[in-house]
Amino acid sequence: MTRQELDALTLDGRDPANLRGDPITGDRYTSRDFMQREWDQMWTRIWHVAGRTAELEDAGDYVVHDFMNESVFCVRQEDGSIKAFYNACGHRGQRLVWGSSYQDRFQCPYHGWIWGKDGVLASAQDPEDFPQGNPCGKLKLKELRCATWGGFVWYTMDNDAPELLDYLAPMPELYRNYPMDTAVRVFWMKIDLDTNWKFATDNFSESYHTRTAHPQVPPWIDQDVDTARHEMWAGGHGRTVQPMRPSLSDRLPDGADHPFDAILRQWDIDPAAYPDFETKAMQGWLDLKAAKKRLWRERGYVHYENMDDEEITDSPHTVIFPNVTISFLPDNLVFFRTEPHPEDPGKCTFDLWCMAFPVAGQTEVESVMAGPQPLREASFQRRDFDQGRGVPEIHGQIVYQDMLLAEGQQRGMHSRGYRDAYLSAQETRVRFFHEVLNDYLEGRR
Repeated sequence: MTRQELDALTLDGRDPANLRGDPITGDRYTSRDFMQREWDQMWTRIWHVAGRTAELEDAGDYVVHDFMNESVFCVRQEDGSIKAFYNACGHRGQRLVWGSSYQDRFQCPYHGWIWGKDGVLASAQDPEDFPQGNPCGKLKLKELRCATWGGFVWYTMDNDAPELLDYLAPMPELYRNYPMDTAVRVFWMKIDLDTNWKFATDNFSESYHTRTAHPQVPPWIDQDVDTARHEMWAGGHGRTVQPMRPSLSDRLPDGADHPFDAILRQWDIDPAAYPDFETKAMQGWLDLKAAKKRLWRERGYVHYENMDDEEITDSPHTVIFPNVTISFLPDNLVFFRTEPHPEDPGKCTFDLWCMAFPVAGQTEVESVMAGPQPLREASFQRRDFDQGRGVPEIHGQIVYQDMLLAEGQQRGMHSRGYRDAYLSAQETRVRFFHEVLNDYLEGRR
């Protein structure tokens, strides 16, 4: 796809003229009937992330993805491919596996049926006792379509869904310069939240809340209203591209240590060389691009090799419809995902995966959402947010601040005082997300 072709498909994410004006009503967050419609018409038709390809290095490695009342496992095959199966024995439906691990075969704990990595039944007790004939070698676990992109393993429950790369378009083209499969997951946590899953997509579809909720951000990512580029695409995906330079509006007090100064010094740029703050912010940002392009190889930043000027200094914060957000930073990827509770529309889980591109000589990385972390694959943690008390490791981080707002937002959706969102232009993508969701629910997708 050429840049011209991509531009022709890109909608202005600040222009309300691209919207129908569908109301965002509170029942979308509180109604069990609405939750059921989402399952019937949307969740069973999209592509889901099961895990990272790095978890499936060898034949027999598998990951389990539980979604509402469904469960799927994806397993590496002898030929290197990955197959996905519903996590239910073909005999009487018993769950086969619980946690991600390695198995050369999958034995049902109820009656001992043994299934191969390819899903074919290899062994059954008393195979001659079946009037239908010996099931071994004939029966197969129900398979789902499975594919990979970005170092992620994806599956869909819909045989008629678009191919993964078509579903994700134009993300594979936009982020082709990022070696996403090499990123190391240095922080891995699933958090239980008292809010509907859509809170996160709404939140990550705008930066209007940043000045209030994240005052630490404007000193190093420019959040000014006319600075960012807002983009969205017909499939429901969207992004906000923000320069990683200080805001000219929200300034730290004189004399305060400035995070941008530390970034400049890291690349041999003297922040004191600029005559004033405005010049440091604007020209320093350009000088930073030039320094990174000049020094990346000798500094070991091999992931910069194919990245352009924007990618090595800016922050495209990207929502993949309906529930995955990836923050693309020059040296980090941050994966966010919310998934609905099986029964309660007022609850969800929030996945936080902080990933870093390896740099020669580094043993620790600064994770934007979880602070300093060892440069190695993290262990999985499951926590209850508990108004912040359950996740002390990320206290004060940007994503922690977002989650502090989640319960209050959910409660507000129950109020008779709320009728519809009253949105600024920079929040256009919030309503667009709901309109694409409505298209699914009404059978237009």
